[in-house]
Amino acid sequence: MQTIIKARAFFNFYFMRKYIFTFCLIALTLSTSAQVISNQGKSYTYPGIDYIFMFNGINNQTEIKYMGSGTTINWYKFSNKTFSISNQNFILPEDSTGYILDVDGKQTTIWVFDYLKYLPVPTSVEPEDNKANQCQEVKLLINANVPLLKYTLLDGTTNTIQRQFNIKYQTLKWDSTSTKNAFTLVDTICPVMLPATEKFVPTPYCNTIFTLSGDQFAKDLGITPVSVSSSPYTTYAAICKLTTTVTSRKKDKNNEANAPDDKSTTINFSAPIDVQFLSNANEPVAQFYNWSIFKGNQLVINRRDKDHRYTFTEAGTYKVKVTASSSYCSYSDSITVTVTTSDLQVPNVFTPNGDGKNDEFRVAYKSIVSFQCWVYNRWGRLVYTWTDPTKGWDGKISGVDAKPGPYFYVVKAYGSDFDPNSTPNAKSHERQGEYIRKGDINLLRGVQ
Repeated sequence: MQTIIKARAFFNFYFMRKYIFTFCLIALTLSTSAQVISNQGKSYTYPGIDYIFMFNGINNQTEIKYMGSGTTINWYKFSNKTFSISNQNFILPEDSTGYILDVDGKQTTIWVFDYLKYLPVPTSVEPEDNKANQCQEVKLLINANVPLLKYTLLDGTTNTIQRQFNIKYQTLKWDSTSTKNAFTLVDTICPVMLPATEKFVPTPYCNTIFTLSGDQFAKDLGITPVSVSSSPYTTYAAICKLTTTVTSRKKDKNNEANAPDDKSTTINFSAPIDVQFLSNANEPVAQFYNWSIFKGNQLVINRRDKDHRYTFTEAGTYKVKVTASSSYCSYSDSITVTVTTSDLQVPNVFTPNGDGKNDEFRVAYKSIVSFQCWVYNRWGRLVYTWTDPTKGWDGKISGVDAKPGPYFYVVKAYGSDFDPNSTPNAKSHERQGEYIRKGDINLLRGVQ
C-alpha cells in the first residue's frame, strides 16, 4: 500500500533575553488506495470505485499489476469475496469483472472493460426538418447503437458510465483583429452523451454538415473513433455585426472628443461627423436589412439598405440599430452614439517660428458645426479669416510674415447643441451652443 505523507514545519524565532524554538509537524495521508497499472489499458476514476480499466481487447498478455511495497497481497473477485484468486502482484483480467486488491488488510476496488465488446455503431445524425424553428438552435435526430458501460460496486449497486461523443460542424465567428474585422469560418464541437436520440446545438450561420463521432475512450485507446455525417444542411440563421467608419473628418488635436472605435458598443465624438455604418451580414443567407436611428425615444431615420451613412450634427445620445433577415430568421446589432455638447476656447498667444509647436492661431473646440474667425491688425485692417475650425492662421499676411505683436480677433460659432430659443447668458448674451468671442491674440516670433 502506497501512502503519501506531506509534512510542513513552522518555525518562529523570538529575540528577547533568550531564543525560543518551536517546531510543528503536520502529517496528511492523501491516498489510501494501492497503486496499480496495466501494460495495455487505460485507467479512470469513477464514483464508488478506485479504478476502472479500459482495454483495447483482452488477451493472455493483458495484466493489471500492483506497484506498491506491501507484503501480503491477495486478489478477489466481486463475485466471491472470500476466495483469493491470486497472491501475486498481478492478475490476468476478464471483461466486465470486478476485483478487490487486498494489501496488508487494505482494499482497492477495480473494474475491467474490454472496449472492443462495447463498440458504438452510430447510423445517422440529421437535423429536424423545421426551418422556422432553427433560428437559434437546431434539433439533431440521432440514431446509434451504443452499448451501455455498467460497473458494479461492492454493495451490489450498478452505475453507468456516460459515453461522450462529439458533434462537429462549421459556423461563422466574428474576428475583430485589425487584419480581419470580418466573419470567418470556424469549427464548432458540441459534446453529446449517448445513448440519446436527439441533441440541440447552436444554429450554424453558414451551410454545413454535422458529423457525430466518438466516444472518449476510443481516442485514449488509440482507436479511430467511429463517425457518421448528415446530409448537407442549409441554414436560414442570419447574423450581422455593426461596425463604423468615419468618412468626413480628419483627426485634429484641437478637437477634444473621441473618434469612434469599431470594437466598442458605444462611440463618443464631436459633431459634425459623417459616419458610415456597416452591417457585415452573412450573405447570401441575410437578404433583407433595416436601419433605425433613435435619439432618446424619437425615431430619427429608418432605412432598408445593406449599409447606412449618416451625418450627426446635433448633440445627444443616439441608438443605431441594424436588423439583418432571411426568409425565416432575423438578427439585430446596435451601437450607442454620443454626440458631445459643444465648447470653444481661444488662446491668447501663438509662436509661428517653425518649431512645430503652437505655430498657428487655432481654437480648441468640441462639436462646432458652424465657425468663422476674423483677425485684424491694430489699425482695424482685416488680415486673415477662415471658416474651418480644424485650420488656423499661420501668422502670414499675403504670404509674408506678419509683424510680432497683438492682433484683434472675432470668433462667431455655433455648436451641435445650439438652441436659438434658449435664454441668453446674462453676461455674454450668448444662447446655448452659441459662441461670440472677441479679444487679443499675441504673435511672438521667439521660442515659446
